[in-house]
Amino acid sequence: MTFLKQLNTNHASNFPLINTPEGLVVCRRRGGPEYPQLAKDGDIILGGIFSFHSSWQNRELNYTQSPPPLQCTSLNFRAFQYTQAMLFAIEEINNSTSLLPGVSLGYKIYDSCGSIARGVRVALALANGNQETTTEGSGCSRPAQVQAIIGEDTSSPSMATSTVLGPFRIPMISHFATCGCLSDKVKYPSFFRTIPSDHYQSRALAQLVKHFGWTWVGAIRTNDDYGNNGMATFIETAEQLGICLEYSVAFFRTDPEEKLHRVIENIKTSKSKVIVAFLSFVDLDLLVNQFARHNLTGYQWVGSEGWIIDSYIARVEAHHVLNGAIGLSIAKAHVTGLGEFILDVRPLNSAGIDSSMFTEFWEALFDCRFRQGERSESETGQSQRECTGRENLSGLQNVFTDLSLMAIFNNVYKGVLAVAHALHNVWGCGETCGNKSQPDPQTILKHIKNVRFKTKEGEEVYFNENGDVTAKYDIINWQPKEDGSVEFVTVGLYDASLPADRQLTINNSSLVWTQNAKLVPVSVCSESCPPGTRKAVQKGKPVCCYDCIQCAEGEISNNTDSVTCDQCHPEFWTNKKRDMCEKKEIEFLSYEEVMGVLLTAVSLLGTCMTSIVAFIFFRYKKTPIVRANNSELSFLLLFSLTLCFLCSLTFIGRPSEWSCMLRHTAFGITFVLCISCVLGKTVVVLMAFRATLPGSNVMKWFGPPQQRLTVVSFTFVQALICTLWLVLAPPFPIKNLTTYKEKIILECDVGSAIGFWAVLGYIGLLSLLCFVLAFLARKLPDNFNETKFITFSMLIFCAVWITFIPAYVSSPGKFTVAVEIFIFAILASSFGLLFCIFAPKCYIILMKPEKNTKKMMMGKMSTKSA
Repeated sequence: MTFLKQLNTNHASNFPLINTPEGLVVCRRRGGPEYPQLAKDGDIILGGIFSFHSSWQNRELNYTQSPPPLQCTSLNFRAFQYTQAMLFAIEEINNSTSLLPGVSLGYKIYDSCGSIARGVRVALALANGNQETTTEGSGCSRPAQVQAIIGEDTSSPSMATSTVLGPFRIPMISHFATCGCLSDKVKYPSFFRTIPSDHYQSRALAQLVKHFGWTWVGAIRTNDDYGNNGMATFIETAEQLGICLEYSVAFFRTDPEEKLHRVIENIKTSKSKVIVAFLSFVDLDLLVNQFARHNLTGYQWVGSEGWIIDSYIARVEAHHVLNGAIGLSIAKAHVTGLGEFILDVRPLNSAGIDSSMFTEFWEALFDCRFRQGERSESETGQSQRECTGRENLSGLQNVFTDLSLMAIFNNVYKGVLAVAHALHNVWGCGETCGNKSQPDPQTILKHIKNVRFKTKEGEEVYFNENGDVTAKYDIINWQPKEDGSVEFVTVGLYDASLPADRQLTINNSSLVWTQNAKLVPVSVCSESCPPGTRKAVQKGKPVCCYDCIQCAEGEISNNTDSVTCDQCHPEFWTNKKRDMCEKKEIEFLSYEEVMGVLLTAVSLLGTCMTSIVAFIFFRYKKTPIVRANNSELSFLLLFSLTLCFLCSLTFIGRPSEWSCMLRHTAFGITFVLCISCVLGKTVVVLMAFRATLPGSNVMKWFGPPQQRLTVVSFTFVQALICTLWLVLAPPFPIKNLTTYKEKIILECDVGSAIGFWAVLGYIGLLSLLCFVLAFLARKLPDNFNETKFITFSMLIFCAVWITFIPAYVSSPGKFTVAVEIFIFAILASSFGLLFCIFAPKCYIILMKPEKNTKKMMMGKMSTKSA
């Protein structure tokens, strides 16, 4: 950092200061000078850094003398294409009458050899120049030699170079450095790029993987800033989308072969069938050859823009390993005249190119060798022909003639135009640029940030606050052709400027997968959980490895791969598959079902039998047996029994507000009326026999008027209790959702438990009183005595109560109604009273009429009295 601060105040800090006798300061560069591989003078000089070579020879350093110059190897045709794109843009601007009219742009273009250290060195050479300068005073500060730099090709060199150039505020515009880290304006204040950031690409790749349902994937990356940062963002986004990585491995082209073998073994032992490759084409070349050597096929590759449309990879012998690959590439572009310019290589020789590099380029391009003196056959190679210098590119097919990376060439073109438009704005050019003074790089940097223009093809170019452009990608599919070559087919589009749900567009029908499959490959740790189940993560494994657990009762999942099951509404229940909530069966005692029909029939039977008995009594009302036991109370008792039988019908059918109030109050009042009549008959018998005692005048106080008053009084008390109950807290219908999980029971809630038990308690009190009185009168004469039958009927009544009340309290559901009917003697007690009290009399009336005489009754009574 101290070094950078020093650079910020002294652009020539790598120049030693030498004081001369005249007091002048000579600034001289440390080490040997760095000369550009291509150069041309102009009013404004633009710098360029490209990797004309992708590697270099290792040097043995003894640290006793200066290291020899770096020997670059492995000529990279791509860099020559980028250079041609830069020269095309500069020539177009120099010939333009609307952009920088009257201004000529020059250039200095260096070869970084794919070396970060060399890239930094040539960047300083662009900033400082090579010549010695003599200045007065004590400093070596001077203006930068270039106003902007186009390059580098990849992320790691761009980070290093931009870090060095940042303090000088020299703008650097990269066409192919995609690392999201370069968007940090604190670290890289002067860095711009005309290619989208991997911040967007990594997210787009994750969405692409998610789109095809791949949740268990492997990942391979280049072990540099491009691969590491891009993969880190991919993994972060993938985790958010529910995608898991079985493995994530990294390697670099210069790693030992053993490390690459470990990567291969890692892939061999994996179960995932999808590989996300965040690699440069150089590293992928090594990896693909290893795949072919180990016969690893059947993997679905998902690629980054670093290789997905690279024709070099598509031409390697083992390219079939990648057939069916899908990935992202920079959106296609077209620049009129650029393709022809790139392929016209002859002007390069007059563009200020280093002669030795041009010779190397020409020999590699046409696979020939220039004659140089008496070069031996072993040096030239037996199979190589001699270069004439008149070769042409017609019919030639290699990396240089492949223009599939036109989008990247366009990025170089746009970078140069951005600098030109910034200069145009700095000078305020109109028809001419009057002021051609050299602007300082910081002024140009400020204007580049705000530049906004359209290319001749209509493409709008501008930078956001991070120095990035809008992210748009084509989705490319590798589709093999019959001749064995590969066609890069555009099958979709990703546009980061659109809403999230519309960013990714894919035509699935046009896709070809690995091994020419037509169906989407499957790559999951666990099969999808069908509706009706939920995912339960396996212990110690990623979230993508899970078991499918059926939803619990009352819960459903109607989506595939549900994480949780949703609770059904209380009025709904799950179906057998647990994937849908169905409305619960509503249950109540209806007239249509067997129990309802049976109880209705029994109730109507009791009503009919009671009516028949009443008819018999009415038919024989003058006979002694009818008149003997107060016929008025007998008819009233028969009427109340009829009401009791009919009352049971109110407990059948769908509960409603009115039926709930009617069934309980009608039951309470009719049964009190019934028992009051029985009680009256019992008291009449007791009083009648007490009245036969000498001097007794009891019947005077318990005649018919008093009997009627007794029945009315007892019934009135029950009516009053029911009235208070209905006014204060009446019964009401409810849906019982808790007793049975799978059905709803329609019931009547009593409203007030006090009112309900008061009604039952009053009936029980009268029943007990009646039972006691009847029990006391059991030994009276038989002829005129029905207290034995009353005792027996009350015994049945009380037995029913004692038996069924606990069952009523603990038994829910529709059969509670049946329990209520039996417990409250709506049927059992009614039949008990009917049969016990009236059956013997009907038997005598119909079957033994000879006993239905006053003489028979009086005679037997007299005998017992004696």
